[in-house]
Formats: sequence, structure tokens, C-alpha cells
Amino acid sequence: MKKTILKLSALAAIALTTSCQKSFLNEKPYSAYTPVTLNDSLGFNASLVGLYNHTSTYFSWSDQQGWVSVWQVGTDVANATAQQQGIEIPYYNYTLLTPTDGAAARTWNRNYVMINLTNTIINGIENPTLTGISAGGKNKISAEAKFFRAYAYNNLATCFGGVPVITTALTGPKTDFVRASLDEVNKVVVEDLLFAVNNLPDIESVPTNTKGKLYGRANKFMAMQLLAEAYLRMDKPDLAEAQLQAIINSGRFKLVKGRYGIQSTQNGDYYHDMFIYGNQRRVQGNTEAIWVLEQENPNTVVGGITDNPQQRRVWGASYHNVAGMALSDSTGGRALGRLRLSNWVLYELYKPGDIRNSQYNLRRRYIYNDASKPATFGKPVPYAGPDTVFNLAPHTTKWYEFNPNDTFGYAMIKDFVLMRLGETYLLLAEAQFKQGKLEAAATSINMLRERAFSNYPMVGKVAASDITLNFILDERVRELIGEENRRMTLMRTKTLVDRATRLNGNNGFNPTRGLSNTHLLMPIPLTEIQLNKDAVLEQNPGY
Repeated sequence: MKKTILKLSALAAIALTTSCQKSFLNEKPYSAYTPVTLNDSLGFNASLVGLYNHTSTYFSWSDQQGWVSVWQVGTDVANATAQQQGIEIPYYNYTLLTPTDGAAARTWNRNYVMINLTNTIINGIENPTLTGISAGGKNKISAEAKFFRAYAYNNLATCFGGVPVITTALTGPKTDFVRASLDEVNKVVVEDLLFAVNNLPDIESVPTNTKGKLYGRANKFMAMQLLAEAYLRMDKPDLAEAQLQAIINSGRFKLVKGRYGIQSTQNGDYYHDMFIYGNQRRVQGNTEAIWVLEQENPNTVVGGITDNPQQRRVWGASYHNVAGMALSDSTGGRALGRLRLSNWVLYELYKPGDIRNSQYNLRRRYIYNDASKPATFGKPVPYAGPDTVFNLAPHTTKWYEFNPNDTFGYAMIKDFVLMRLGETYLLLAEAQFKQGKLEAAATSINMLRERAFSNYPMVGKVAASDITLNFILDERVRELIGEENRRMTLMRTKTLVDRATRLNGNNGFNPTRGLSNTHLLMPIPLTEIQLNKDAVLEQNPGY
């Protein structure tokens, strides 16, 4: 008993002595929710990976499922249906587009969040006290962050024009922003992308993990394509052409012209193969892939998708509402038909024989597939009546995706192919046209036409005399419907008013109306103007 008392007394004395030491009370945080100083390669790499996660939020917003439609309806390619969600309404009925618009606010927010995230990395890697990373390593980290900063500023310049330029991370409130000129914004975009082109890895030299190359990470060709698009917006087509020719001549990419991938032995075609989940990535056989924002099943990869992407629901049709139709992989899973392709796209755009208009790529008909209803099973579904607007509406199949474990299909697990070689040729044709190189532009377009028409050159070949900006923009729809941000393309080329009015102004279902040159830019969000109490943040004209 005496020994036990002595031991307890000794322990109490040690505890008392320790508790009296000042250092014992010093906190050592192992994580934080607020910005901290980046000081090693692991920290920088984690921050860079976070940029990809944030990029996915540009495309995913389940609280506002009409977000996807904002960038398509009220242009030349699509109309909202009765299944519209709400946020897209001012983007076909432009009389309702005001500075309180939710889509404009979201666009502003997502891009400025990106800018602050990238500034944190760039400022950190340029800190002269950072000595644990080599000069080459610092340049690669800075280049990856600068690619995303340029991506954000290019988006802002396209959507809003001149905007505040911030190149230092904000750590507290700031209420005295002023708009920079468009030239000043462009200067940041060009400088960042030139740095990225010179310091990002070749696509064959991207970082690796235990499973192989991380092709989803930034490579120099991504920076070159974005720089070319920015140069076109700035009306510098010669500089754009140089970047695009370098991508094509690199030998790293090839147009897909043959069947490949997980469904190559099933009915389909090689153009359709590119958009099947499991075929979209370079490592999966997609030789056109320049930038694929990879998504994963969140049941197996934590954070695999962000905020339940809604592209399938928006682009597909609500065929499951038709008696005799069952949800299936071949019909693309559950969709809601929140938008409908315009009559111009459906009935005027494609020439006979164009693979991009095949039954595998643009579905126009259904076959009853519910085996529990033998009276109709296997028969064609009649294409008649008012439900053809969204239940049986023709649609692109690029967003088909079906998970038998989630037949309700709230989330979509599919990669975002953000840059591919098909668009490189289209941007090149635009750059050549703007320089008066019509023969060269026709050659660039014919690279895609040869792939699209089995009887080329007897069918599908175009001549220099066919090349106009409108023809190139038409060809972008044929090639990139469902992929490109159509609104931003038409804003960049300043053709939104003409094309939306001429090609989609008389459609009987939610036609484009109230559109004017004011809408070549979005309104600066009113909340940003009101919170900016110590300086004037000017509104765009007409709002």
C-alpha cells in the first residue's frame, strides 16, 4: 500500500511540473480552414489538385439545374422546355436579364474564387524565403496555377469585358475594386499562358502515380489552345494560328477515325465512341483528348464528383415518362429534357451522311424497350403529339450515362472533355479565315469533314468559296454540340445577336426575344457593386 501511495505521489508531482511549463500550452495545429503559408511541395501539390476540384464547380450546380441551359438556350442551338428550372429564363427572354441575375453572379463568383486560389499558390511559390523546391519545380507549380488564373480571367473577359485585376491573394475584405481595361485583363491572360506554355510539361511527361500518367493534369497543349482562343477574342488571328499549328504538328494527337474502347464490338460508330464513359480519357484510347476533367464514382472515390452534375438531365429527353419505355444504358439513363435542340439544328444543319448526325450521336427515335409490356415491346415509339418537346425530343447522346445502382439518376458520373483536337481544327480555321487564308481554312475544316463523311471527298468536302465565319460557326455546332459553351463562343465572336435572332427567333417554343447588343456582355452583379463601397465598380452599358 505504501509503495502505491509513493508511485501516485511521484506521478502527481511530474504532472504538476509539466502543467506548469509554458510550452505545454503552445498549440500545434495540424490543419486549418483559413489560408496558410505554403512551404513544401506536398502543400503546393495539394493546392494545385484543389484547382481541378474547383474547376468542376463551373459545370456542376445541382441547386440550379438550369445552370447548364444558361449557356445554350437563347442562342442558335437550343430552347428551354416546359421542364425549365428557372435560372435560365433570362437567357432566352432577355428582357428579364438584370444585374440581380443569379447566373451572372455565379459566373463572377466561380472565376474570382479561382483567381484567389491561384494567387495564393503563385504568391507562395514566388516567396524568396522558399528554398526547399528547385527553380524548375517552382516554375512548374507556378505554370499550373497560372494556367487556371488565365482560364478564369479569359472567362471573365468574355462574359463581362474589363474586370478588376487581382494578382495578390486576398486575406481579408476589400471594398475598393475598380474595373481594369480589357487590354489590362488580356495582358494578364497572355502573360500567364505564355509562362504556362513554356513551363508546363508535354502531355507525355505529365506527373505519374502508381496507376500511371495523370493525363488530367495540366499540360502545355492545354495552355496553347486556351491562348489561341484568347488571341482570337483579341483579334490576333496570326498569333492564334501559330499556337494551333504547334498543337497539330506536335504529333501528340490524332482525330479518332476508327472504333475503340469498351463498346467497340457493339453497335455504334467511332465518333460516338469518344463520348462513352470509359473511353473519354487519353489513357482509355481517346487520341483527341487535350484536356479531360476527370470525374469518378463518389461511392468509390471520395470527392469523385462535385455537386451532382446535371448535364444528362438537361441535354437528354424524358422518355421514361412514356408508357412502354424503361430506363436503360442504351437509352442513356434518366433525363428531364430541360432544353430542346433548335429547329435549325434538328432540321437544317446536317447534310445526309454526316456521322455526327447518326442515330448513335443524335437520337431522333425510340423503340419500346419495356419487356413487361409485350404489346408494344420492340416497336417504334410514335413521334407525335405535344410530348415530343421534351419526352421524345431529339437530342445529343454525348451525355448518356446509366448507373443500374442509381436508376433515379440524380448525379451524373462522366468526364468533362474540355479540349480536344476536333476543336483545334475549328479554331485554326477561324484564325485562317480572319487572315484571309480561305484555302487553308477550307483544308482545316476538311480534316473534320473527311472524318465525318464516309464518301468524302465526293460528299462533304468544302471549298475556299464556302468559308465564312458563319460557316465555321455552323461547323462548330456539327462537331461540338453538347460540348462547347455556345453562349461564350457567340459572345467571343460577337455573333450572338445575329445568329440567335436569325436562326432561333421564330421557334414557337420559348423563342429568343428581347436580345440586343447589350447582351454581348453579362451584367456586373449588383451585389458586387453595392458591397464595393469605397470605389465605383461600373456597370456594363444597357443594364
